[in-house]
Amino acid sequence: MRKPEILAPAGSPETLSAALRAGADAVYAGGRSYSARSSAVNFDDDQLIDAVRLCHKYGAKLYLAVNTLISDTEAEGFCNYIKLTSSMGVDGYIVQDWGAADIIRQAVPDAVIHASTQMSVHTAAGSELLRDMGYVRVVPARELDKSALERICRLDVETEVFVHGALCMSVSGQCYMSAMMGARSANRGCCGQACRLPFSAAGDKNKAALSLKDLSLLPRIEQLVDTGVDSLKIEGRMKRPEYVAAAVHELDNALEGKRPDMQLLRGIFSRSGFTDGYFTGERREMFGVREKEDVTAARTLIPKIHELYRFERAVWDVDFSVTAVSGEPLRISASCGDISVSAVGDIPDKAQNRPTDAVAFEKQLSKLGDTVFRFRSLNADISGDIFVPAGRLNEMRRELADKLTDAVIQRNTPVYSITDYRPHTDETRPTGVGGLRTFCRTREQALAAAELSEFVMLPEKLITPELMDHIPADKLMVSPPRFITDEDKLAKRLEQLSSMGITHILCHTPDSIALGKKAGMKLHGSFSLNVLNSYSAERLKSLGLEDCIASFELTVRQLREFRTSLPLGAVTYGRLPLMLTRNCPIQNEVGCSKCTGQLVDRTGRRYPVACSKEYVEILNPDVLYMPEELDFMNFRAVWLSTEDKEQTMAALRGERPEGRPTRGLYSRGLQEVL
Repeated sequence: MRKPEILAPAGSPETLSAALRAGADAVYAGGRSYSARSSAVNFDDDQLIDAVRLCHKYGAKLYLAVNTLISDTEAEGFCNYIKLTSSMGVDGYIVQDWGAADIIRQAVPDAVIHASTQMSVHTAAGSELLRDMGYVRVVPARELDKSALERICRLDVETEVFVHGALCMSVSGQCYMSAMMGARSANRGCCGQACRLPFSAAGDKNKAALSLKDLSLLPRIEQLVDTGVDSLKIEGRMKRPEYVAAAVHELDNALEGKRPDMQLLRGIFSRSGFTDGYFTGERREMFGVREKEDVTAARTLIPKIHELYRFERAVWDVDFSVTAVSGEPLRISASCGDISVSAVGDIPDKAQNRPTDAVAFEKQLSKLGDTVFRFRSLNADISGDIFVPAGRLNEMRRELADKLTDAVIQRNTPVYSITDYRPHTDETRPTGVGGLRTFCRTREQALAAAELSEFVMLPEKLITPELMDHIPADKLMVSPPRFITDEDKLAKRLEQLSSMGITHILCHTPDSIALGKKAGMKLHGSFSLNVLNSYSAERLKSLGLEDCIASFELTVRQLREFRTSLPLGAVTYGRLPLMLTRNCPIQNEVGCSKCTGQLVDRTGRRYPVACSKEYVEILNPDVLYMPEELDFMNFRAVWLSTEDKEQTMAALRGERPEGRPTRGLYSRGLQEVL
């Protein structure tokens, strides 16, 4: 079996050591800033230097997670951090933010950039787009099945797939629930895990309707490797060293053709066991919570797992050469591949009794325990009756091991070209309202919205010749599925719509950007591209986007500070989508025939659920209402859900909705990232 990279999480120095000792080929870690797991211990600058050296001692790689969205005010600090960490020799950067990736490329042209799973890539077209932009590796959405992964893996770009660990209910990068509920943005590294709280479709106060089981594809590792994946990623930067060591060890066993100990893995941590539902396409029985027996089982397993990483793991074979000539200083060299170091000792004493022979040299030089080296051979050139004390040989062996360690680290540490680039933005500001765009979910809404809207944004299935008798083609903007499950079918549909005169497409992810470009359509960015800074806006403009709806995680003040030549809009009305999920929590709890159309949380708040064939959107209980404060933006967007004709017209006229509307995050903003 071809052996892909084993990629382990390292949320602390202790976990890093456990991962490497257990057999990881690479780790991903975060610094104290810009990391999507801000609650992990993470690494300060000095610790990160040590972490890079430790990885390179093992011949492993360290990928630095800088996978949060950054603000304009953070751009210069981010750039400086990239230059600093590049000088340390990190092996790659995991990135979500379009602008952050561009800053990395400007600051360190030869840096290795990986597209985080938070970029929500789930098609070959999206992966190709990122490859052509210079990303070396793509981490596709976790929700893909085997056939979708195979399509991506056939491309000339590295592919990294999650193989074990916790699953978010929402597609990564498309969850705004924690931000809207508690100002803790998942996209900024502060997820409050609201999905693990009680939610129910049927009034069950103990039901965790948004909590999935943990993923494990270890029993299907051969099928996964057959897809052509390059890296197998274990989730868990918040997990203990024991968890990481056990997962690495069992994954390594599975790749060696041994049966992984799933009882061990379930005991150390799981949520009602494991699921492989996305990979197999059988999305049944995927929900689960942390249970009492899961917690108690771990206590008895921890001492056993400690043995997996108690000592250093030997990864390098060492050949020694000894020159011991009477009357000359003792010389010993050690070679590891084409790396060679040497040490010179004192002139050996004349043997009074038993001389030091090759057997004696080997006995001391082979004592490489608790290092990354293992003895392979000795070539001894001994002349005369000499005697070298065992203690002196041990000192020389330790000296050689230290020198060899430094040489191995140096060999495995990349050196980059670091420029004097400093981030700067265009001076163009938003120029005021240019039009009103309305996202509709029904034909009735579209017909009502057409007169007052610059564009009517519609799911592709609703655009028909009959509808176009009432709404001109140049006013219609096709909205492809936010999660694309049949790439070829959608591509053909976009070609058909183009031939019908539909020339505008709303781009939700890199996938729809790529497919829209192939169809020759005019590209318009959705809020789900997560544009949080001017640099991202400029990068999207360079891809051909004509405009974009900015992230609704920004404040009004931050939107005013944007400096970009790309026209920007803002959502000013609607129930914002909090989650995009491939599993329907209502179907799981009560079944489609008893659909309630909503979830209720522990406080009694009701979350509407918008269902489509391939995915579900969980909407905010409160309607966003910003009638005037965002008039400085280039355009406004109204996001409809269940509104009828009259309610649609009222929304477009800027009338206050019933109930308790919200100003969302535009006023209160997000919790600061420490």
